[in-house]
Amino acid sequence: MTLRDFLSVAQILISSVLIVLVLMQVRGTGFGAGLGGQDAGFRTRRGLQRSMHRLTIVVVIVFLSISAWSVAAS
Repeated sequence: MTLRDFLSVAQILISSVLIVLVLMQVRGTGFGAGLGGQDAGFRTRRGLQRSMHRLTIVVVIVFLSISAWSVAAS
């Protein structure tokens, strides 16, 4: 298994984790809520929401790093 194959598999796995994390953070239901149709009140993230938000940011950074490394390796 070459480095390029390893990076491709890592990208697939990390993107799957990222999709799950983003879908778990959806607040509203329906198409209108996805476009911002929900109330625009200010809400702070607490507890598990804050942890998931930070984990999502870390996973995005890891994904972008692996993507950049993959482009540089080829």
